[in-house]
Amino acid sequence: MLLVLCVDLDDDLGRKAGVSTPVIGRDAVEAAAVALATVDPEDSDTNVLFQGINTHDELAAEGEAVEVAAVTGLEGSDVKANRAVGEEVDRVLAELSTGEEVSAIVITDGAQDESVLPVIRSRMPIDGVRRVVVRQAQDLESLYYTIKQVLADPETRGTILVPLGVLLLIYPLVVVANLFDVAGAAVLGIISGLVGLYSLFRGLGLEETVDDAADAVRNLLYAGRVTLITYVVALALVVVGGVQGLETVDAARDVHDGVIPAGTAVAAFVHGFVQWLAVAGVTSSLGQITDEYIAGRFRWRYLNAPFYVVAIAVVLYALSGFFLPPAPGVTPLELGDLAMALAAGTLIGVLSTLTFAIAESQLPSAEPA
Repeated sequence: MLLVLCVDLDDDLGRKAGVSTPVIGRDAVEAAAVALATVDPEDSDTNVLFQGINTHDELAAEGEAVEVAAVTGLEGSDVKANRAVGEEVDRVLAELSTGEEVSAIVITDGAQDESVLPVIRSRMPIDGVRRVVVRQAQDLESLYYTIKQVLADPETRGTILVPLGVLLLIYPLVVVANLFDVAGAAVLGIISGLVGLYSLFRGLGLEETVDDAADAVRNLLYAGRVTLITYVVALALVVVGGVQGLETVDAARDVHDGVIPAGTAVAAFVHGFVQWLAVAGVTSSLGQITDEYIAGRFRWRYLNAPFYVVAIAVVLYALSGFFLPPAPGVTPLELGDLAMALAAGTLIGVLSTLTFAIAESQLPSAEPA
């Protein structure tokens, strides 16, 4: 048995015409095609459906056992769309279930829809693929219409016109810069950097990432999350710690007459930086614990976080100080001091783990929301 399978990968049938898929049978496919053509006469998937009906009728006239069906995917992700098409093909085959081997003739409107062919081929043999091309689209008279349609699309417009506009503005901006005694090379460098950043932004597909980050920040503001404040404070503390670490490196360099080994420089930076990093870690973890408590998801084991941060900070502070000579901002440690610091860090981690494990086993905790 032959199955004429019309593929609509981005689900125009469902999104625009509200047709439930898969559509099986000549009359049902014809009704779906008319519904889609009524809503959007310019949609190329309308031609795919009518081509499927035409192919069905030609094969039926030749005495072939043939059926026609339309399947759709999802708008957006190609992977999810292909999976959706595969599920609908399975439903079509289950409804046909004639006992005969079914092979397909696939009707599409372009290379994008043909990306689903391996999915269909994994379920039944494919005897042929027909790509529907509207004749007028091949003529020169449609060039204006095509350009108009491309520029009307917001995504395409932003991708093409924004870089083009920036490039066209380079010369007038350089002229204006020269009028104000600003070096033209500086203007070219700034514009080139902006175009480069924009190209990377678009090329790496970071639009959704930035949008998701903005939504997350907005949700934090509206939900009254304490972590928003503690993260900002922690970031400020990390910046201060970085500056303090660099100052400690300079102090150690002065002690060594301006030249220090790489290992000593790393130890000096860690020595000046780690205490601020510890405060940042404790601050952020306390904010997270507060939010978990407010949300009703608190667990006693969460209180381990600030103690672990303190324990690690004590070990790193003592270890880095052991390798440094006396200098401003440096607390040099002897071997005995280092041993005590390592023991203290270990005890803090072990005792906090045991304490909150016992507390969690003996005291009630909030159930997960």
